[in-house]
Amino acid sequence: QVQLVESGGGLVQAGGSLRLSCAASGRTVGRYAMGWFRQAPGKERQLVAAISWSGANTYYAGSVKGRFTISRDNAKNTVYLQMSSLTPEDTAVYYCAAKSTSSDSSRYFFGDYDSWGQGTQVTVSS
Repeated sequence: QVQLVESGGGLVQAGGSLRLSCAASGRTVGRYAMGWFRQAPGKERQLVAAISWSGANTYYAGSVKGRFTISRDNAKNTVYLQMSSLTPEDTAVYYCAAKSTSSDSSRYFFGDYDSWGQGTQVTVSS
């Protein structure tokens, strides 16, 4: 099983940017789909963005499309989430997750993930 550690969260003003990182260890994530989720207080966990093995396929939730960019560096075993034009509605704990998949397809983006990080808090002030 892969271990995931998120970093890069913090407090930012509305309109600002943050880049989250997710460092993997234990196994290489080259054959894993990777996802970023978030959970705000009192709300369900939401898939924000996902990326396939090679990065060729990505998914974004409608609320972040055009503002967030997911990317990966398999050589560094790291996945990133670049967030810009942040609003207070983006305030949440952000989690990185990994799913072992059999192909470089976007169809694995939904459903259960195998491994989760501990989360990093993102707070956007108005």
